[in-house]
Amino acid sequence: MSEQKHYFFSVDLGATSGRTILGTLSGGRLEQEELTRFANNLVQTGGHFYWDIYALYFEMIRGLQIVGKRGIDITSVGIDTWGVDFVFVGDDGALLRNPIAYRDPHTFGRMEEYLEKVVGRREVYDITGIQFMNFNSLFQLYAMRQDGNAALRNCSKVLFVPDALSWMLTGEAVCEYTIASTSQLLDPRTGDLSERLLESVGLTRSHFGRMVQPGEQVGVLTKEVQQLTGLGPVPVIAVPGHDTASAVAAVPAKNGHFAYLSSGTWSLMGIETQQAVINERSYALNFTNEGGIEGTTRFLKNICGMWLYERCRKEWPEEVRRLSHPELQGSAMDVEAFRSIINPDDAMFANPPSMIEAIQQYCRQTCQTVPQTPPELCRCIFDSLALRYRQVFGWLKEFADFPVDVLHIIGGGSLNKYLNQFTADALGVEVLAGPQECTAIGNIMVQAKAAGLVDDVWAMRRMIAASVDTVPYHPQGDGAAWAEAYEKYLAIINKF
Repeated sequence: MSEQKHYFFSVDLGATSGRTILGTLSGGRLEQEELTRFANNLVQTGGHFYWDIYALYFEMIRGLQIVGKRGIDITSVGIDTWGVDFVFVGDDGALLRNPIAYRDPHTFGRMEEYLEKVVGRREVYDITGIQFMNFNSLFQLYAMRQDGNAALRNCSKVLFVPDALSWMLTGEAVCEYTIASTSQLLDPRTGDLSERLLESVGLTRSHFGRMVQPGEQVGVLTKEVQQLTGLGPVPVIAVPGHDTASAVAAVPAKNGHFAYLSSGTWSLMGIETQQAVINERSYALNFTNEGGIEGTTRFLKNICGMWLYERCRKEWPEEVRRLSHPELQGSAMDVEAFRSIINPDDAMFANPPSMIEAIQQYCRQTCQTVPQTPPELCRCIFDSLALRYRQVFGWLKEFADFPVDVLHIIGGGSLNKYLNQFTADALGVEVLAGPQECTAIGNIMVQAKAAGLVDDVWAMRRMIAASVDTVPYHPQGDGAAWAEAYEKYLAIINKF
């Protein structure tokens, strides 16, 4: 007798591309099938950069139509996206233009202005526990209010992007907790949006939907969507709407004594805590508290990750770009270790005209050997990232009220075997790399939990561990050499 199969539809949207995925649970294991993949394009018009919310809706419908044509009886739908951005809805139920993208320059200088003139920096952090970034929703809303944005002025509802897409599918307006936590409007102590901060940008709690936790049902597909797709009244589940929250939900950990590193363009290193960590030390180090599943907090720090490598790769000659990532990264292993060290999070690496020149300038100004070739630049980046990881990991161990025994590396960066080994050597702990496609896995498994197929997050993680391969890395390098390099790193970043 064959095992019963349960099907789930996942929408996973990043800031550059998106996917629709069919997840199948059978016999205690998860399988995934990518149905569609598509670009998420910024639209530049009228002096602003927008996301095309209608194009994203179209792609969701297209994926659902494939499911309908194949006659697959899906259990539910879940949507995760990038953070902070939002859509305005009018009192007639229509969208008031496409959402402005967080990359739009309209927030430049507005964060500083808000913190000086409206609510002070320390008070904002004490309320939210969120790190300061100029594109956080709070500062976007402030910039729009200052600019007389007509959509904001006339809105009835403000919906974060995954909530807007679930609203387009169901007609139900909600405010999912993990995506709301990226906004710098949420008070983690109360579990709701701060009236103080909402008032500071001219909004009230009624402008937002009801607060829902991951796993709660938003609604069912509208009659219109059912007709478009050939499906019935399928439930839409509020999965962790922030893609990183879905990714962390998929960490195949055995117990709570772990740290995670979501590795991609950005590296997000953190721990799961039962309560938000908001104190003088977390404020000084600019750590952030974002919502997780089952009432947990993702206490983490953003680190400039493979952005450095990606930007350099774009500048290298075509014959270098033709090399595979393993070939190019492997060539860096022939370069002397620790000859050039940078602070990956220095402001000069945020978005320089030339990343190669920025790295060379940093090394020149700190009286180090200046990397010239692609292997030398790669080695500089990987050494420096591992040392930065060591620093942040040390801070996390200070904050954690439990021993941190292992680091789970998830996301696309988990495929970088050289950096993974450097990380194990630098931190002196076991590193487990994988899964790569963790965001969609977390999305699907929270839907499975909502359907009663798994009991809790640990049952989820056991099933994930049984369904994916992880690669272990143990400290192998010269511990004394890494300790010496770390002292060099600290001396460099403290002086520059």
